[in-house]
Amino acid sequence: MSESVRVLVADDEPLLRGSFRVLVDTAPGLTAVGEASDGAEAVERTRLLRPDVVLMDIRMPGTDGIEATRAIVDSPATAGTRVLILTTFDLDEYVYGALRAGAAGFLLKDTSPGVLLAGIRTVAAGESLLAPSVTRRLIAEFARLPHTHRAPDTSLDGLTGREREVLVLVARGLSNADICEYLHLSNGTVKTYIGRLLSKLRARDRAQLVISAYESGLVSAAHRTGA
Repeated sequence: MSESVRVLVADDEPLLRGSFRVLVDTAPGLTAVGEASDGAEAVERTRLLRPDVVLMDIRMPGTDGIEATRAIVDSPATAGTRVLILTTFDLDEYVYGALRAGAAGFLLKDTSPGVLLAGIRTVAAGESLLAPSVTRRLIAEFARLPHTHRAPDTSLDGLTGREREVLVLVARGLSNADICEYLHLSNGTVKTYIGRLLSKLRARDRAQLVISAYESGLVSAAHRTGA
């Protein structure tokens, strides 16, 4: 990316918040433009500073990170800002809630500095980021939910068989390169399929595709059939 990625750090622990800011500021191509100590301040600072990425903690006093993410993503003024959830908690309810709110990615705080910085660059470039362990936990959670808790499988009616295959692999956390290898397709073809899925499912990004696959029951159905 030709310009520096502007990052806002939102965390209620001053020491962690400061550490993340220093880490970001010392990384090539990244600039920390501000801090927030709770969700409400994160929303306010995002509107004021217009960062490219917000590093968002989930558990904060008052407005939590999930509600703050929803407010940022839903507002036309800040919809261009990407939110990367960074938390010590990897419970399924938090992951799902964050993605439903519009977060572009989810990483745990014990991830390495290099992975974190790469994650910031990934979401700033318009991609989505889910740690493999998080994806596995989500799949396991949705596989055990009663079918009646899921929305009827109507949103996928317009997908071709190949598009459904690609959606399953996206929901499993595979990268485009992994999908190319798995389905023996070119990178350009896989990108075309991803673009079609985003359009047909009216998804903002890859994370929203994952949610669609989970809510429709497609992922668990694929697991039962061994796809």
